[in-house]
Order: sequence, then C-alpha cells, then structure tokens
Amino acid sequence: MDAIHGVVADNIKRLREARRLSMEELSRLSGVSKSMLAQIERGEGNPTLSSLWKLANGMGVPFDALVTRPKPSYAIIKTADIEPILEDDGRVRNFSIFPDDDGRRFSVYYMELEPGSRWHAEPHGRGTVEFISLLSGALEIQAGERTFAITAGEHIRFPGDTPHAYRNTHTGQTTLQMILYCP
Repeated sequence: MDAIHGVVADNIKRLREARRLSMEELSRLSGVSKSMLAQIERGEGNPTLSSLWKLANGMGVPFDALVTRPKPSYAIIKTADIEPILEDDGRVRNFSIFPDDDGRRFSVYYMELEPGSRWHAEPHGRGTVEFISLLSGALEIQAGERTFAITAGEHIRFPGDTPHAYRNTHTGQTTLQMILYCP
C-alpha cells in the first residue's frame, strides 16, 4: 500500500468511526459511493482529490485531516538528539523538549548552564508564566525587579512577560527544567 494511501485510509476510517458514521451514511453525506469509500478505507485504488474533498466535507473536517500523518500518542524524546539553542558563547544550552507547536499553550525546555554562565531573556508574550524546577546546581533568577536564589530540588514560578535573567551560581553545571505557559 502506498504510504499516502495508507495515511488517508487510516484517517478516513478513524474520523468516520469517531463520528459514529456507517459507510452508508458517509456515502450519502459525501456523494462518494459506498464501494469507492470501502476501497479508499482499505487503501486500495487511487482516490481523486475531488473524492477526498467530498469525504472531508461530508464529515465536516478540514481536508488536511485526511492527509496529515497523525502524531503518535506516545513520544520518547532524547536530549542528545536535540540541537540546543546556545547563549553566553555556548555556556548556556537550551533544549526545546516539547515546543508549543500543537497549540498546547505551553512548552517544555531543559537547560544546562556552565559555572558562571548567564542568560538574559526577553519578555515573553503577555500573561506568560515561567515554571522552573532546578534539577542540579544553584541559580540566581532576576524576574522584573526581584532577585531569587534557588538550589537543586527547589522550584519557582514567576511572570515571564517581563525582562528576566538566569545566572549559574554553582561551582559546577546547573540543570533545570522550564515550562512556559502562554495563556
């Protein structure tokens, strides 16, 4: 089965069943014959763009819902496979673990800061809140007009829509996990 035909077949069947539509009902709603619909769901034949548009309209879904490869429900992310964003001549490494690319309104980062390193962050969008969990080391955080010192095992929440900065105050590497919530 051609890869795109398999994706289309799986998506149509999944969407049809999620809407509790029989093949006969979807055939009636879309104008695509039941036999053609069965062929498409099996990944056989070569459905035309016109047929796919009719099916999308019949189910009330965007066309992309039929051709997009679904993201897996589970994902293992390896930090070693992510190219970090570097600051302070590479002494601060920011790994985007779960970017806000699905409209989740939050993103997750893992950061490594070498001894004495600093990072000055620009304010994020209005209402953004940062949540930091310090995994190892010690960190000084300036958030707006306030300065906080935290050590491994401590956590902090602060408004991320103001200027803020991080400084590793530990003699070794400091690591942290950061969650940005964007309302």
